[in-house]
Amino acid sequence: MSDTPRLHTAGTTLLERARELRPLVEREAEAAEAQGKLTDPVVDALHESGLFGVWVPVQLGGAELSPKELIAVFEELSYADASTGWVLMATTLENGTAGAYLGDDAVERIFKGPRMPVFAGQGTRPGSAVREDGGFRLSGQWSFASGMPHAQYAHSLGAVEGTDEVRICITPIEDVTMLGNWDVLGLRATGSIDYAIDGAFVPESQSHVFTQDEPLRGGAIYRLGLVDQALICHSGWALGVGRRLLDELRRYAGARAGRPGQIAGSDAFHADFARAEAKFRSAGALVHETWNDAERTLDAGGRLDVRQETMVRLALNHITSTLAEVARFVYASGGTSALRDGLIQRLFRDVHAGTAHITSGPQVLQECGRELAGLAPGESWLVFALES
Repeated sequence: MSDTPRLHTAGTTLLERARELRPLVEREAEAAEAQGKLTDPVVDALHESGLFGVWVPVQLGGAELSPKELIAVFEELSYADASTGWVLMATTLENGTAGAYLGDDAVERIFKGPRMPVFAGQGTRPGSAVREDGGFRLSGQWSFASGMPHAQYAHSLGAVEGTDEVRICITPIEDVTMLGNWDVLGLRATGSIDYAIDGAFVPESQSHVFTQDEPLRGGAIYRLGLVDQALICHSGWALGVGRRLLDELRRYAGARAGRPGQIAGSDAFHADFARAEAKFRSAGALVHETWNDAERTLDAGGRLDVRQETMVRLALNHITSTLAEVARFVYASGGTSALRDGLIQRLFRDVHAGTAHITSGPQVLQECGRELAGLAPGESWLVFALES
């Protein structure tokens, strides 16, 4: 097991590289949406900049950013394009946790190449894993595999037959049948297709228990476990997309200043914009406050307690619901410019796809309220619910 009690921090180098990619990502966004996946120039740039390694343990050649550093990188790329930020957050969560939790044999096979491997898949509804000598036979069908068109490995949840155990199983992309049905309202460029696996053999070292929270390599961030690390992803994404929406509306209004009948001269619009800005900044401040607190605990060698786990879930739920409000306000204020094909329309559609994710579902909010109200004594978080 890891003997590193502290968080690893890597500084701002990768954030600066993400910022440098903004012109390319923005330029390619329309083509990516049309083809239903990121364009080759963007994927190549993410590799060349090292951004696919932001979550991978340092000893495997990754950057192993801290939670706050990850949030900043995902915010930056999501500001440039919601789909690009989404693909990076999903794939790096999966290759980072694989690097931390898989056995040595698997890691030697998977992380030996000149490029960081890209993972895609789904870790909620499980397929079937039948135990076999040395591993498992994995079968099933999964949805929402963000980044699958660019992946070399699939990350899939499997329920071990005859037991209560569920495991993340890693399979080479050659074992995957891509079903290709990604015809959706928003986040079209994420390529989050459905896929199937039929009886692929998964060596034991190429899997790990879903709830694993003690890393075999890497530092304190991996003590969060897979689910709490996923909250980092979606928090950074919401911060970037919300900021871009408000900035685009500011530009839209400013371009129409001085014209009669435009929102730039409306007192009601001025007040509504101030309210939207305040709500969004407040929700973002809660995200940063909760992860600052979480980092202090992790860096001291501890694990999050129940209240801290409640707060990181609540912070994500709040920034996500606030993002949905901001998107509706920006779309309504954008008039026919928002109605037509363009950036505001695309952002509006992307938000309504992204805010439907299970990590910000209504059950999570209800459970947060129950714990905060003191109505869950002796209970702890298991994925998105509190249990005794």
